[in-house]
Amino acid sequence: MHQAPVFFISHGAPTFAIEPGLLGPALGKLGQQLSQTKAVLVVSPHWQTREVQVMSTAKPETVHDFGGFPAALYKLRYPASGQPDLAKEAARLLTEAGFANTFDDQRGLDHGAWVPMMHLLPDANVPVFQVSMPRTLTTAQALKLGQALAPLRAQGVVILASGSMTHNLYEFSPYATRAEPYVQEFAAWVRAAVQAKATDSLVAYRELAPHAQRAHPSEEHFLPLLVAHGARGDDEVHVIDESVEHGMLSMESYVWGMPA
Repeated sequence: MHQAPVFFISHGAPTFAIEPGLLGPALGKLGQQLSQTKAVLVVSPHWQTREVQVMSTAKPETVHDFGGFPAALYKLRYPASGQPDLAKEAARLLTEAGFANTFDDQRGLDHGAWVPMMHLLPDANVPVFQVSMPRTLTTAQALKLGQALAPLRAQGVVILASGSMTHNLYEFSPYATRAEPYVQEFAAWVRAAVQAKATDSLVAYRELAPHAQRAHPSEEHFLPLLVAHGARGDDEVHVIDESVEHGMLSMESYVWGMPA
């Protein structure tokens, strides 16, 4: 049975919505192959809750959950509908996997969802819903979360784990023209582990990966990669983009379950 693909997308700064760089057009080309998609389920670090919550909103708003960016960003809307029925199925799968969860029928799409979706499916003609990340989520639990949601792929649901390959905003430099070496070294280690399906290494990346603490002073933007890795099944990975922006923000992104 054909399964919908899994994405890990480094959504970068909110300005990625209007500054697509290399990743935006690459996502657009992939999106053209998603004509059979029934819905997109997004896991984003910008929705963290005590326990897992599942978005059951029928018509989610576009949430501008950031400040201090160009005015044009706050005018953007991504008017995709929600998918309450598939939200119920996601909740059932999460319960079976041992994740206590509740519904949120008011939640809108945070920028970790709508910013990459504007490039992947710019017409907003596919329903989108989200599953939250518990604030206490560990790498092992993130992997299990992805495994729990994986059966949705057989129902035509794309799983989009939206995070960031590196996310040390203390080192953000709007005028940087070259990537910090530690960013490239960390991303290369992760890429090799993902390609080798080295699950144990990814779960223990904090101890094993070079510069892990510097690349991620806190873990929430890396955990979606473990969600994607858990949902990928036996599919091979394809690297979508390897670029670095602002010196420290790796845009490296992956897809599983699509032709090269």
